[in-house]
Amino acid sequence: MSMLLSEEQLMAAESARVFCTERAPVRQLRQLRDSASPDGFDRDTWREMVQLGWAAIPWSTELGGLDFGYRSLGVITEETGRTLMASPLHATVWIGGTACHLDTNDARRRELLPRLASGELLMALALEESHHHQPYGSSMTARRDGDAYRLNGCKTFVMDGHVADKLIVVARTAGAGGERRGLTLFLVDRAARGVSVRRMHLIDSRNAAEVFFENVLVSADDVLGDIDAGADLLDRILDAGRIGLAAEMLGSLQECFDRTMTYLRERHQFGVPIGSFQALKHRAARLYCDVELSRSCVMNALAALDDRRQIDRIAPLASAAKAKAGDTFRQVALEAIQMYGGNGMTDEFDIGLFLKRAAVADVLLGDVRFHRDRYGTLHGH
Repeated sequence: MSMLLSEEQLMAAESARVFCTERAPVRQLRQLRDSASPDGFDRDTWREMVQLGWAAIPWSTELGGLDFGYRSLGVITEETGRTLMASPLHATVWIGGTACHLDTNDARRRELLPRLASGELLMALALEESHHHQPYGSSMTARRDGDAYRLNGCKTFVMDGHVADKLIVVARTAGAGGERRGLTLFLVDRAARGVSVRRMHLIDSRNAAEVFFENVLVSADDVLGDIDAGADLLDRILDAGRIGLAAEMLGSLQECFDRTMTYLRERHQFGVPIGSFQALKHRAARLYCDVELSRSCVMNALAALDDRRQIDRIAPLASAAKAKAGDTFRQVALEAIQMYGGNGMTDEFDIGLFLKRAAVADVLLGDVRFHRDRYGTLHGH
C-alpha cells in the first residue's frame, strides 16, 4: 500500500495551498471571530470550495462526485488546517458525506450525495451528550410511535450543528447508555418541529452547537443502517471523520512548526539568531521527527480508506493517526509558545491561535488517551 502522492494529488495540494493562503488566511478566522459571524464561516469562500470540487472529491461520478478518493480529500484538508480555515468541509463531507455514501438506501444516497457535492446541503453529526467522547454513551431515546419514532434528548458539541440542514442523530432504541447494541442512526431536518439549536463558542472559534430534541417525529424511512445495530455504521463514519480531522491537524501542526522555525531564524539574542542555540536545535529536531511520524500515520490511514482490501485496518490506523497527530500538535504548539516567548500568548501573533486549535481538535472524536486505549484494545491488549 503506497503512501506516495500521485502527480494529480500533488497538484491538488498545491492548488489548495494557494487557495487557502489567498482566500482563507488566518486573518479570515480572526474576522469571523471578531465580527461575531452568525454562521462562523464565510459562505462565499465555501461556494468557491464547492466550485473547485472539494465537496465532491471522494464519491463516484454517478453519485455526483469526482472519484478522486479520500487521500486527495486528505491533502486538501491538510492545507485548510494550515490556515485554520473555518468551513463545513469536515462535518459535511468527511462525516456527512461518508454516512450518505455508506447508506444502504440507494435511492436516498443518490439523492443526498449530489446535493452535498453541489454545496446545496450541509450536514452534521449529533453524537455527544457529555464533555467526553463516548461513541456508545448515548442515552437519548427514540421511542416507537406506530410506524414512526419520537426523539427526545440533547446533544452537545455538534460541529456545525447551527448551520446544518440535516443532522445525523445517534439515539437509543434499546439497551442502556454505554452498550453497543441498541443504537440507531436517524436523518433529521434541523428545521423539523421540536428541534431547537443553541450555538456554542469554543476557544478556537470552531463552529459547534447544542441541539435539543423534544418529541421530534421521524419516520422509519429516516433510519440510517439497521435498527438497534447502528454502532457498526457509526464506527465507520467516526473513523473517516477521525482520519479527516487528523489530516487537518497535520496541516495545522506543520504550519505551526514552520512558523516557529522561521521565528528561530529571525529573532536575535546576543547578536545571533536564537535558532543557533544548541538547546533549541535539539528541541526543534525532536519536533521535526514527531511531525514526520505524524505525517506517516495520517497518510497510511488515508491510503487505507481508499483500499477496500484494508477495511479491517481502518479502525486501528484511524486511532493511530488521531492519537499521533493530537500528541504532536499539542507538543509543537506548546514548544512554539515557549520559543516565541511571551509574544506567543498575545493576540497580535497567530501562534496562540494554533495552541487553541490544538486543544479543541484533540478532544473532538476522541482525545489522545481515548485513541491509545482503543488502539491497544483493537490489537488485543
